[in-house]
Amino acid sequence: MTTLPRPATELSADEARRIALRAQGFLGAPDRRAGVRGVLRHLGAVQLDTISVLARSHELIPYARLGAVGRGTVEAAYWKPVSVGAPPARPHAFEYWSHAACILPIEEWPHFAFRRRAYRGRPHWNHDLPEGTYEQVVKQLRTEGPLTATDLGGAKRTSEWWDWSGTKVAVERALMYGEVVCVERRGWKRVYDLAERAVPAALLHDDLDDAECLRRLVRLAGEALGVGTRADIADYHRVKAEQVDAVIADSGLVPVTVAGWSKPAWADPAALETVPRGRHRTTLLSPFDSLIWERARTERIFGFTHRLEAYVPKPKRVHGYFAMPVLAGGRLVGRVDPAREGRTLVAKQVRLDGVKAAPAVAQALVEAAGWVDCTDVRVERVDTQQERAALTAELARLLA
Repeated sequence: MTTLPRPATELSADEARRIALRAQGFLGAPDRRAGVRGVLRHLGAVQLDTISVLARSHELIPYARLGAVGRGTVEAAYWKPVSVGAPPARPHAFEYWSHAACILPIEEWPHFAFRRRAYRGRPHWNHDLPEGTYEQVVKQLRTEGPLTATDLGGAKRTSEWWDWSGTKVAVERALMYGEVVCVERRGWKRVYDLAERAVPAALLHDDLDDAECLRRLVRLAGEALGVGTRADIADYHRVKAEQVDAVIADSGLVPVTVAGWSKPAWADPAALETVPRGRHRTTLLSPFDSLIWERARTERIFGFTHRLEAYVPKPKRVHGYFAMPVLAGGRLVGRVDPAREGRTLVAKQVRLDGVKAAPAVAQALVEAAGWVDCTDVRVERVDTQQERAALTAELARLLA
C-alpha cells in the first residue's frame, strides 16, 4: 500500500474555490489568443452530449469562458486540421472515452493506450457482430475513408435509437480498440478514419505502460481542477480510485488539506504559487461543464446541488429539462431552464439565490441571447413575485 506524504499546505474552503475557478478558466482574464483550442488544451477534455437547447454542450464550454465566440469558429477549432510545416494538415483533437464521450487534444492520444488495451482485453458488448463485419469495416475505411457510419452501410437496423447495425457495432468497437479514430463530426455524425492515417506518426504508438498513462492523466486532472480529492481526480478522466493511488505520489501533484473537506486533497503546485484574483466570469453553465460535472464536488465547493433532469419524466422535474446553473462572482447564484422560440430566448423556469442575484442572472441571459442570435428574452416561471419583478426590470434595462 502506498504511503501518502503529509500535506504541506492548508487551504481555506474559499481559497480552494478560487483555485478551482482559476484552473477552470473562470477567474482572471482568459487567453483569447489561444481561443477555443486553448480552452480544450487547458481543460484536457470537453464532454460531448446529444442535447441541444441553446447550443450543444461542447459549444457552451468555450462560450462560458471566452464569451460570444462564433459557433462556426468553435466547430472549426475542434475539427479543422491544423497545418504545421509541410502537409498533411494535422488534426487538433480526437474523440474518445474520457469523463464520458469527450473531445481530447490530439497530443494525448498516447496516454489513452491503457484504456484501449483494457477495451481489447475485456469481453465484447452485448451487441451482435456478424462474422467478418469488423474486417470489412476496416477494409472499407482503408480504401474509401474517412466515412460516417451511414457511409459505411448504416448506423441502425431499425428506427430504435439503441438498435445498432452490425456495421455500427464494428466501427465503434474499432474506435474503442484504437484501430479507428474520430477526428471530425459532420452534423453530429462521427467521421471515422484509420488511426494510422489520421493520427500524426509521432503520436501513433501504444508503447506507454499503464502507469505512465495514468500518471499523465492524473496530473492533467489535477491541473484542470486546481485542487481536488482522490475521487475528484479519478472522476475527471474516469479512472479507478486505486489507479490514482498507485501513481499520484509520482504525478507532480502535492498533498493539501482543505477546511471543511472530509477527504485528503491534492493540488497543482503551480496553482498554489499565486493568489487567484482577477475578473470573475458571469455566465450560464452547461450541466456537462467540467467545473460542475461531478455532483459531490459541486456541492462541496459551491454548496449547490444540481441534477440534470432531461431524462426525468416531466411531471417529476424540479428545475426543468436542461436547467443551467448561473455563475457570477465566483458563486452559483441560480439556475435557468432555457428554450428558444424564434428570436426569443425563453427562461422557462428560473430559480434565484434571492433578489440580489437578479442582475447577474439577467446579464447571463442577455449575453446568451445575443450569442445565439436572439433579440429578446422572456421569463416564464420564477419562484417569487419579488424575484420576478427584479429580474424583469433588469432585463428591460439591459435590452433597452
